[in-house]
Amino acid sequence: MNRLLLAALCAISLPVAAQQKTPVDAILNEFQHHPEHIMVAAHRASHNKYPENSLAAVKETIEQGIDIVEIDLHETKDHILVVMHDETITRTTGKPGKVRDYTYQELQQFPLLFKGQPTTETIPSFEQVLKLTKGRIIVDVDFKEESESAAKQAYSQIAAHGMEKQVLFFIYDHHTAPTLHSWNPKIPIMPRAHSVEEIAAIQQLAVKQGKFPVIHGDPSFYADSLMKSITTAGTRVWMNALGKYDKLESEKDDTGFDQLRKEAAFANVLQTDYPEKLLAYLRKKGLHK
Repeated sequence: MNRLLLAALCAISLPVAAQQKTPVDAILNEFQHHPEHIMVAAHRASHNKYPENSLAAVKETIEQGIDIVEIDLHETKDHILVVMHDETITRTTGKPGKVRDYTYQELQQFPLLFKGQPTTETIPSFEQVLKLTKGRIIVDVDFKEESESAAKQAYSQIAAHGMEKQVLFFIYDHHTAPTLHSWNPKIPIMPRAHSVEEIAAIQQLAVKQGKFPVIHGDPSFYADSLMKSITTAGTRVWMNALGKYDKLESEKDDTGFDQLRKEAAFANVLQTDYPEKLLAYLRKKGLHK
């Protein structure tokens, strides 16, 4: 039989799921089934090479092979969700005012800055980031707005792109989790725990609505026994290298990450401003795929 015809017949006979595998499926498999592997989250995307939260920075994060890209959402004057950390645009564009003071089109006139200099990058919409990341990387959405309508819009856009499984919706107040869950239980939520008491409250919530895939913890109340109990139950523990640990790392390779691993041994998702360095460090230690 002609080899090309044989190949075509084999492809047709493959299960549909096997033909539709994407890069994010491998990341999700690690996330869900290999707690012994530490996942890397790029804070505001790979902003050491490109403006933070820009499409170029997100693309770089994907190309580096990072597991999770963290982005921040704000709403414009005309109710478009855009990717921007600050409430104002001054630090990132040099222009005055808040995100909500401008329409989306008006914001497109302002180049994003990198090391104080204008670039060809502009403030991206959430829609653009979803299109870029679909099937390629886990997206951690740090939702900065307080309005329910804006949150519903974010949920709607995630669902419209069929990206429920690859988005983590980060919330600062775990009390909002039941409402979000009722909108779309397929979208995983990552609650922020600020104390041991909040960990207990989050675990009680999980009994009612199903476990959270990951809880964002804090070194201020970290304890090996507590965090081990969380990971043993199948929930990941997220910790930040941001600040002290990243500063140490910037001064001398491995020092910051070594310190974080020593002080938070059971944390198995680490967010950093140096994702490429952390990925290399973990692979060297046999802690990443």
